[in-house]
Amino acid sequence: MMNVKLQKAGGVAGIVAGGTYLFGFALLLAVLAPAGYFEGGAADKVQFMIDNKTTLAVWNFVIWILNSFAMVVLAVALYDRLKGGAPTLAAIGSAYGIIWAGLILAAGMVSNISLEAVTSMAGNDPEGAATLMLALSHVENGIGGGNELAGGFWVLVISLGAYLSNQLQKPLNIWGMVIGVAGLSTLLPGAEEIGGSIFGLGFIVWFIWAGVYLLRK
Repeated sequence: MMNVKLQKAGGVAGIVAGGTYLFGFALLLAVLAPAGYFEGGAADKVQFMIDNKTTLAVWNFVIWILNSFAMVVLAVALYDRLKGGAPTLAAIGSAYGIIWAGLILAAGMVSNISLEAVTSMAGNDPEGAATLMLALSHVENGIGGGNELAGGFWVLVISLGAYLSNQLQKPLNIWGMVIGVAGLSTLLPGAEEIGGSIFGLGFIVWFIWAGVYLLRK
């Protein structure tokens, strides 16, 4: 028997997770990109971090920390929903959901440390700050976004389990499997950009769709 309160909490978490993606993309395109986020070399990136430290800290908190908290609640709620009809897939998928949430949290913590360490070092050692920024950015990217193995596998397995057990909605489950395959495709050389775009943008729809469904059902 499903825990109704947990399902409601999962619904809210799904909407929050989708909202963090929307917020992240909106802030990136409306504020950070016009300010020069995609421009310049390492030294320019360090100066950008100094000039936009508060904005970047807020961005990091929302897209990494807040998202990871919402992901844990959503993963547990979906396990609770699927365990009766697809127990094996629910268990395996949910384990990867928790792993993914942990990676998101870790990436956020690295990003926060990077922001503080780089901006603090820049005044006395600009070259060292640039080197540190590059090194930590690779660590953050490897943990949280360079490839989408954990997230792709989670949504693929959970969506397959929901499809086979007649949970959620079939179009939502099919969409989840598409997103999962797109996420896994980021492991292939040359497919990172298109696969990552489908994964990131597609998850906005999936998160909010799943969240609304859990709240209503």
